[in-house]
Amino acid sequence: MRDADTAVALGSGDVPVLGTPALLAMMEQAACAAIAAALDGGQTSVGTWAEIEHLAATAPGAEVVATATVAAADGKRLEFRCEAHEGPKLVGRATHRRSIVDRERFLARG
Repeated sequence: MRDADTAVALGSGDVPVLGTPALLAMMEQAACAAIAAALDGGQTSVGTWAEIEHLAATAPGAEVVATATVAAADGKRLEFRCEAHEGPKLVGRATHRRSIVDRERFLARG
């Protein structure tokens, strides 16, 4: 974990520990990685919802590893179970949803 990932740096608190926004970003990255090989060339996924529990403080310099597994799929909508650990310590867990979209069409809507 980098200093830029702290609650202080992210403006989500005033203590120098892993900020919840950074924890969620790690989990979203893990979800993206979990499905990357299954996406067609023009597809990507976008986050649509998350419910997160930040369970333990993590100091700068600690190694936090996030994982994600597909828990449910309904067409192009996917739901993930995510966890983040610092060694054996469970730092956080989340349920996260993503939708598979055509990258060009999605960007054209903006």
